[in-house]
Amino acid sequence: MLSAAAVTPSPDERQALIARARTALFSQGQVPAALGIEPWIVRSWQRCMAQGQTPRQRVAFDLVSAATLRGVAEQHRHLLQAARPVLGHLTRAIAGMHYFAVLTDARGVVVDVQGALDHRDARVHAIGRVGIDLSEAAVGTTAIGAALAELQPVWLHRGEHFFDDNTHYSCAGAPLFDPEGSCTGMLDLTGVDVPERPELRHLVDRSARAIEDALLLQRPHALLLRLNWPGSTLGGEGDGLVLLDADGYLLGSNRTARQLVPQPLRAPGSRAHASELLALPWPLLFDAAQRQHAGSAPLDLPLWSGLRLQGMALAPRQGHAPRSLLSTSAAPAVAAAPLREAETALIRQAVQEARGNVAEAARALGISRATVYRKLGTPKGH
Repeated sequence: MLSAAAVTPSPDERQALIARARTALFSQGQVPAALGIEPWIVRSWQRCMAQGQTPRQRVAFDLVSAATLRGVAEQHRHLLQAARPVLGHLTRAIAGMHYFAVLTDARGVVVDVQGALDHRDARVHAIGRVGIDLSEAAVGTTAIGAALAELQPVWLHRGEHFFDDNTHYSCAGAPLFDPEGSCTGMLDLTGVDVPERPELRHLVDRSARAIEDALLLQRPHALLLRLNWPGSTLGGEGDGLVLLDADGYLLGSNRTARQLVPQPLRAPGSRAHASELLALPWPLLFDAAQRQHAGSAPLDLPLWSGLRLQGMALAPRQGHAPRSLLSTSAAPAVAAAPLREAETALIRQAVQEARGNVAEAARALGISRATVYRKLGTPKGH
């Protein structure tokens, strides 16, 4: 896609600039920056060339084997379930634009197609089928391959595709990330011989994030924590989402939460705990979920960095027994001592911030004065 300029080129001028960029790459090995082609497009073209591909060779839109397709469907049943309602809203948004939605796995194999598909058009039929391999290695530069390679939302129009066979397509794509932050697939909007619609990049990215949130919320959990910066309205699509089990361990998070609360490095297979992410006694979150009701004030959530977020703690509808605030019996046995130490340090900090006023510190923490005295009087490690 071209970078912003003082004067937007006409469609014909834009295609001429793209053609000049392709000629420069294939003849000189590089694209002049003045032509305004985005670097990720050039990188994709270069990867295609490195594989020995040429723009004029024919593209074969091949189906993967039936056995592979069955494995893909089984592996991604949760993704398909999460995506179904989002794809319904998405296809209504693009109705009448002659675009359709394609969902792929992380390799670029199509696992679902939704929208207005005219299978009488061979170009639509070529890519609008479950089981087609649309990876960059198979079909060259597309929004699908580029989104999976670059892990960012992309917009690709006609001549920006590597192969001449694909220059009828215009497409927007966005990667999909699972609750651990690994790429699990991508979402694509494609049209054939359609006007350029770069705003679809925003729509497809927003829809991808909605699918990620739905995928996360499928997981059984004891607590859902919604996060955002102070001043933001909690409860909307822009929230960070964190799932915890009954012992305060992280079960997964969405992309926004991973940006708001960076997780510390850890050994493979180990799990993060709420006490590592938030600078407050983690049982407070479960007590807050018990008291949560419409109109409740947002929680004040300090981070270890010194930044502060606001949050909302919600228990799942089916109900889990919440942990009692700062209860010794509530702490997981494997982490009891470190958590007690963290609790004591935080209580001491609250008392210091209250200039020694124990009652004020207790109110700030949402606990009794007796609990403050008991915790501060408990020797470290006991």
